[in-house]
Amino acid sequence: MRLLRLLICCWILACVSAHAGTLTQAELARRFPAPLTVGVKASDVPAWPLFKQNGTVTELVGYAFESADLAPVPGFAGVPPNLLVVIDPKGTFLDVAVLSQHEPVFLEGLGEAPLREFLNQYRGRSLGRGITVGGPGQLDGVSKATASVRIINQSILSAALKVARAKLGFAQGRDPGRIGRIRNDVVESMSLPALVDAGLVRHVRMSNRDVERLFAGSAGAGLDAPALAHPDDVYVDVWVAWASVPAVGRNLLAPRTWNRLQERLEPGDHALLVMTAGPHTITGADFVRGSVPRGIVLRQDHLPLEMRDLDLEPRLAHDVHLPVDEVLLLRVIAQAGLDPARTLDFALPVTRSKGIVYPERITREIAFDYRLPAAYYMAPSGGAPAWQAGWKARRGQLLVLVAALALLGVALWQQRRLVARARRFAWLRRAWLLFVVGFIGYAAQAQLSIVNLTGIVQALRAGRGLDYLLFDPMTVALWAFVLVSLFIWGRGTFCGWLCPFGALQELAGLAGQAFRLPQLAVRRALDVRLKRVKYAVLAAILLAAVWAPAQADKLVELEPFKTALTLNFVRAWPFVAYAAGLLLLAMVVNKGFCRYLCPLGAALALLGRVRLFDWIPRRAECGTPCQTCRHRCGYNAIAPSGAVDYEECFQCMECVVIHASDAQCAPRILERKRERSIPIVSIDRRA
Repeated sequence: MRLLRLLICCWILACVSAHAGTLTQAELARRFPAPLTVGVKASDVPAWPLFKQNGTVTELVGYAFESADLAPVPGFAGVPPNLLVVIDPKGTFLDVAVLSQHEPVFLEGLGEAPLREFLNQYRGRSLGRGITVGGPGQLDGVSKATASVRIINQSILSAALKVARAKLGFAQGRDPGRIGRIRNDVVESMSLPALVDAGLVRHVRMSNRDVERLFAGSAGAGLDAPALAHPDDVYVDVWVAWASVPAVGRNLLAPRTWNRLQERLEPGDHALLVMTAGPHTITGADFVRGSVPRGIVLRQDHLPLEMRDLDLEPRLAHDVHLPVDEVLLLRVIAQAGLDPARTLDFALPVTRSKGIVYPERITREIAFDYRLPAAYYMAPSGGAPAWQAGWKARRGQLLVLVAALALLGVALWQQRRLVARARRFAWLRRAWLLFVVGFIGYAAQAQLSIVNLTGIVQALRAGRGLDYLLFDPMTVALWAFVLVSLFIWGRGTFCGWLCPFGALQELAGLAGQAFRLPQLAVRRALDVRLKRVKYAVLAAILLAAVWAPAQADKLVELEPFKTALTLNFVRAWPFVAYAAGLLLLAMVVNKGFCRYLCPLGAALALLGRVRLFDWIPRRAECGTPCQTCRHRCGYNAIAPSGAVDYEECFQCMECVVIHASDAQCAPRILERKRERSIPIVSIDRRA
């Protein structure tokens, strides 16, 4: 019982695909042998210190960490890449290696070799300097995989920034997990001059004379002849504003641009509006929309943060009139840890070349800062854990889900009222199935999966905590309800009422009936054998999660949930064909995948044995002689004796409808006939 309680507690938290790291101290020791030693993982940030004995002194060589622990930026497959990153005490990359990745182009297309070559470029590069993909002096991209390597670069830099802030002093002693939050409730109509006066818009103007002073005493002095001829002319006029702050964006941007900006930003992302005029350009001739502009740099606490063009072609509000040549909306992703409560340091690099054959390049920066006024952000809280931000961001969806689960719980508890009218119940169930697919499946992305279990197994095996699971509140709430329902009704509540892919299959079955496709009934003996397959699949996946995690990643693809719901069927054709084939099968075989292959269904069936009630009503005549419910059960979950196999019951409640029907339940029909019959009474004529 103690083991069962532990498993149930784990399942309460088992709610999101396991993106936690998998390395242990022993595994790292094998990767970094003597003379290096691996220290104990830090308590404030998941990173291992690496030491080297130098005589009698033990020197800190650097920190090793997994990107998935710190910056799980999802890739094109919906799964974050996991990379082993090592940086030295100065913030220089010592190594970056692949632990796991699910990018289709590196799995099914180019292979992993180009990715390894890309990662080799990080060695020797400093975190204190901007690292981007493409462009002179930067990382070379991978042909046909530009988007994927940019995602990987974001994950590496964001994870390394968090370690640098926490362990290398870049955060000036602050807790990097405690950052300010933008206030969305402070909105007032303000003109551009008012925004500048309030400090919401930063305006910097530099003349040719000012720029020449930057190069004074260097090899770059006196190289710009037009600037020397016209020293008082404007070199650059730049306006910078925190566009994702409602008080700023609503006043500066046209309504359509503001609305599109909100659609493009993920929770925790920030957008900065940059407008310039004058000869200096922040984009350059080779700038590509959606990339990182070379002409402007953002730093916070001496660390560069990547700003990527949102490619929105922003339009300014009708009353904002500025003589600008460039207008860009740049995004800083949430994982970068940009803190609204601290100063932003901007720089416009200016480069001059001296010489012809091998010109010397001299670069100076036009530096200025920007500080968001305190009224427009909430100061970092002292003790709130980081996962709470996700719960607040999804508060609306959570309320809808909790209300729906409460409604379902009341309806199932009051099953007699629910099935009182068979036709009404049928339409209510179809409407509920559509809600499950549309909201729980596609909108909330709360499809529970066997990956939840494998993630817990791998995390516990590695000695890691499970608090990372709390970052997805929707699946936490859904798992909590499912676990409670296991004690009351068994596995059928989830599999029959809350599984989005199960609902898709049931809707496909209804479509098959509407098209009058032949419905194939599996013989009971074969059905019993096929139902055992899902338990074998479950055992194989869990064993692989313990002993061969790479194989577990492949085995979990037996679930079509990622293809059908997470990726909306936008994936390599074998995965799409598999998921679509299962739905086509469901049109003629009632929920074939759920009954015979689903490993999550098998796990729930085993856990469902803690069920406390036999909630399906039965009569003495059920099974002897009446077989109506058994023949009508599309899951073969009722034995000839009339007993219900709750481990295979999907709670469709068809048998409950029959039991309550005066027109379908044979014992009830006979009982009603007896009530209407007139008893024959003998008359004693002698009386």
